[in-house]
Amino acid sequence: MFKIRRFKALFIKESYQIIRDPSSILIAVVLPLILLFLMGYAISLDSKHIPVGFVVEKSSKYSLSLTDAFRMSDSFDVKVGNNRKDFQDELQKGTIRAIIIIPSTFAKDLEILNPKIQILIDGTEPNIAGFVRKYSNGVWLNWLSQEGFDKNSAKSSLDVQTRYWFNSPLLSSYFLLPGSIAIILTLIGTLLTALVVAREWERGTMEAIMSTPITIMELLLGKILPYFFLAMTSMIICVAIAILWFEIPFRGSFLLLFITSSLYLIPALGLGLLISTLSKNQFVAAQAALIVGFLPAFLLSGFIFQINSMPTWLQYLTHIIPARYFIEILQCIFLSGDIYEVILPNVIAMSIVGIVIFFIILKINISENKILFDVDG
Repeated sequence: MFKIRRFKALFIKESYQIIRDPSSILIAVVLPLILLFLMGYAISLDSKHIPVGFVVEKSSKYSLSLTDAFRMSDSFDVKVGNNRKDFQDELQKGTIRAIIIIPSTFAKDLEILNPKIQILIDGTEPNIAGFVRKYSNGVWLNWLSQEGFDKNSAKSSLDVQTRYWFNSPLLSSYFLLPGSIAIILTLIGTLLTALVVAREWERGTMEAIMSTPITIMELLLGKILPYFFLAMTSMIICVAIAILWFEIPFRGSFLLLFITSSLYLIPALGLGLLISTLSKNQFVAAQAALIVGFLPAFLLSGFIFQINSMPTWLQYLTHIIPARYFIEILQCIFLSGDIYEVILPNVIAMSIVGIVIFFIILKINISENKILFDVDG
């Protein structure tokens, strides 16, 4: 029978353990802040100021205008010359990423409505090479439009205005920082909880706990609830930093953010507890938490890499990763608002994963008449 007094005693014991254990503070406070600032400053999917060599074989009004268009772009850091050989060594060394060549016949080609430029791109880094191709193509088309030519070098009669919704500056930090909150909660919920019971076994205190009349539910709640509140505190700090320091827009409801974060901690804490039921060693538990919890949340959740670009079998595998659903919820709440058509299906899927994990934990303990492992095991 569930007794509040026993649960309260275990809850207080575990809370004091968190305060006394430097590793808990490190994982719950220091590492999340480091991860958040890395995502905000060091890690960016935006390619800006890509170094390129710009060769103008013959100076003219149009070639100078096109050169200025590339110089004014934030995407490129332009070095100008009049001979492509001046830049070939730099391209081979990797100090520049491309050579953009305006031929000597550029002005005449414009007069006959057949302008061409040549771009030699360093393909050793495919992502940057793709950015150079797309960005240079965008600058080229914009310049043609400004000069009164369309992409076919005919007079443009269509005024196209592009507007970007939800992330108008097109900054990767707008979706990286909300997504990093899910990674942080995974780190706290899974890693710290995985160490809880393993630490008790290593110190020999689990036998003393199991010799008391404490029930499975009291033990589970007493162990994980302190880490639930610790994770929620860390989440509040990270959200405050993302909004106030990095100025990430927040268009949703704080109440909905709190509710969905609480629901996400069900599978996160449950996964950590499941790991702790299968390991009596803190080192093994920590490694398992990183491999089973942190790495899938980081690599297979859509946080950085698009799920649609993964192999089909791997896309199916991502459906059992709770972070996949929570990251989509966070990005929706931060950037779009409370769109329940997006949030509710992800909340349901995330909750189902959490319920299944806790069912497995209870099944292990009840069916074998154990509390997180038999004393003799």
